[in-house]
Amino acid sequence: METLLAAIIDKRPKSRVTIKPDQHVFRGERVPLRCDIDADGVSSWKYNWYKGETEGSGVSQHSDEVTLTVSEKAQTVLSVSPQTWLTEGDPVTLNCAVTGSSTGWTFSWFTVSSSVNTYKRVRYEPLSDSRRGAGGKHTVSSADLKHTGVYVCAAERGNPAYETLYSNKQPLWVTGVSPPVSLIIRPNRTQHFTLVSLSLSCEDQSNSDRWTVRRYTESWGPEDCSSFYGGSQTGSTCTISSTSTLDTGVYWCQSESGEEYHPVNITVHFGVILESPVHPVTEGETLTLRCLYDYVSPPILSADFYKDGSLVQNQTTEMIIPTVSKSHEGFYNCKHTARGESPKSWISVRGSRSESQISVLKILTSVLAACPYLLVTVVLIYKCCRMRSKTPE
Repeated sequence: METLLAAIIDKRPKSRVTIKPDQHVFRGERVPLRCDIDADGVSSWKYNWYKGETEGSGVSQHSDEVTLTVSEKAQTVLSVSPQTWLTEGDPVTLNCAVTGSSTGWTFSWFTVSSSVNTYKRVRYEPLSDSRRGAGGKHTVSSADLKHTGVYVCAAERGNPAYETLYSNKQPLWVTGVSPPVSLIIRPNRTQHFTLVSLSLSCEDQSNSDRWTVRRYTESWGPEDCSSFYGGSQTGSTCTISSTSTLDTGVYWCQSESGEEYHPVNITVHFGVILESPVHPVTEGETLTLRCLYDYVSPPILSADFYKDGSLVQNQTTEMIIPTVSKSHEGFYNCKHTARGESPKSWISVRGSRSESQISVLKILTSVLAACPYLLVTVVLIYKCCRMRSKTPE
């Protein structure tokens, strides 16, 4: 009897539950639950819904259990690949993802406005091509100076739309191959001690005063030199009277029309710092790194030097690379056994100018060499055409 009853029950149609857009949803999000029954000969069903239990009345079999997870407000995370520091022409991809969920999202992209009002309120400006669909990627095949900025992303799904919070702020800095202005830093290094004076000057060939020194810090966002604590600008020179760790950030020169040039990452640190060049190093040149400490005289320490976290030279007062190549590009820092470790600095390597000049010279030489042959060919074609026109029919 029990076997017959089980066979009858097994022949009953089975219901199926689906949840859209995902089994992981967020507080405040609209969640449609759908129950379907695949059965022939029956046009209408009465549906009963159960939460956390399997008993109830009905003719069909119960569906399999489906877990619905509800979290607090959805959070997006923004990252960059391959790196945040680029040279003009490099490819870059911004990756946006919703923590713990990947289904049904449409992503939008924004930049942090470079104009901040008196109350330091940050505004987000949507990119002209901000809507990127479900892929969560914004790719630039060839970076331009205009792509320098601070980016955030957000996502939405459903109808009515459920919107996530804005993501973390992700800076992206593009260095020009030959920018019209240079940011000159005194002392001439990217890492600096606390409680010292720091000078930053925007210098171009005409020595004009049309440049403003600006910066972006995690604490204050984008701001002019005159807004820095202890900062003042005279002409195109910005002076910070007494540095603090809050001055750590990216500094650049901005034109009167709002164009941004020559971003430099500056770190202010209490303790050991790395002395490294401000500007990109050209292939073939010599690179010298030193480990400095403000409370010894002279301030140069014998230390270990690291590239991308790996030890490359130990117990030396300076690390020298006599002939730099592109493979030497990376993050460098130094470490002293007693005094501590410096922050990391990115050292960029650009192509040799001489090689570029040789390439251009080769092209010009080839064109000039071909000119006589091209000229003779044109003359012959012209004469041939004239002779044909004079030949009687």
